[in-house]
Amino acid sequence: MSIKTKFAALALTALAVTGTIASTTSQAEAKPYGWGWGVGAGLVGAAIVGSAIAASDGYYDTGYRRCGWVRQFDAYGNYIGRVRTCY
Repeated sequence: MSIKTKFAALALTALAVTGTIASTTSQAEAKPYGWGWGVGAGLVGAAIVGSAIAASDGYYDTGYRRCGWVRQFDAYGNYIGRVRTCY
């Protein structure tokens, strides 16, 4: 069985299953989505978590930053100079 034949059989099976599901579903009813409370709670939760992350000093464990001079090189390996970096 070639790949084209397998693909055609798979497509025909998917089409038959989709038609069966579509014919057995009930009639649609118009209702409001009701997402208002869920979206609002998600936004409030995101604001609380974002504020907590912004207020934390997770990156600096000791409370101070260490700074030093690092040599810089260009793409060809030539020395350009030094740059002060803090970490």
